[in-house]
Amino acid sequence: QVQLVESGGGLVQAGGSLRLSCAASGRSLSSVGMGWFRQAPGKEREFAAFINWSGDNTYYADSVKGRFTISRDNAKNKNTVYLQMNSLKPEDTAVYYCTASPGGDYTDFDRYHYWGQGTQVTVSS
Repeated sequence: QVQLVESGGGLVQAGGSLRLSCAASGRSLSSVGMGWFRQAPGKEREFAAFINWSGDNTYYADSVKGRFTISRDNAKNKNTVYLQMNSLKPEDTAVYYCTASPGGDYTDFDRYHYWGQGTQVTVSS
């Protein structure tokens, strides 16, 4: 059984940075794409970023493009994906979810086979 555990969330002032991590266990995910989604209070969950299995291709939502960077470490026993978030804005406040193995459209959360419990990011103005 695959488990995804996010970490690195917290409270930061606008303009600051945070780095989220997502550690996978249970099986190797080095051959599947992984993504990050977020859900703000009172809003629907939305796509943030995606990285393919090799790390050669990345995709971002327009709202985070140029500020967020997704990366991954497929080294043996590592199985970790990261989300570097810079120039944070209050509107980035949300619970951030790590996902793995999309069954189709990588921007559709419901297509993923695995997801974590989420980590809270709060950006104060």
